[in-house]
Amino acid sequence: MALHWKLVVDTRDAPALADFWAAALEYEVEDQDSLIEHLLATGRLPEDAVAEHRGRRIFCGHAAIRHPEDPFDETTGVGLGRRVLFQDVPEAKTAKNRLHLDLHAAPGGLDALVTRLETLGATRLHEVDKGPAGHWWVMQDPEGNEFCVA
Repeated sequence: MALHWKLVVDTRDAPALADFWAAALEYEVEDQDSLIEHLLATGRLPEDAVAEHRGRRIFCGHAAIRHPEDPFDETTGVGLGRRVLFQDVPEAKTAKNRLHLDLHAAPGGLDALVTRLETLGATRLHEVDKGPAGHWWVMQDPEGNEFCVA
């Protein structure tokens, strides 16, 4: 049986980076308000572990996004399928990513996708041209994490 997994991204501002990637991938930011409410009410979560972002309560320093068609736990809001978790860490990014996402545009849609990602806060780094094999862009998200768009 295949293992369940999620991709975890270290960040300096988890909610903001989750918003970027949710928009970029057309995913949904997880709403874990009912889980937070339950944990607060049962005393298993201190008030100082909770913040607010865009009118929702969130776990301080954490946010997650999920594929909109995948199942999720309606009680907790936690995705049960394709999911990316963002967690704040104290140190800034200092080197090239060892793992990155590749986003694939629809045929003929590369320029439109790159432009849309730029409006969300991404930056073009450089274009890679492989001749007849095609080309793609290496880009950065708002925190400097590299990703490719083909």
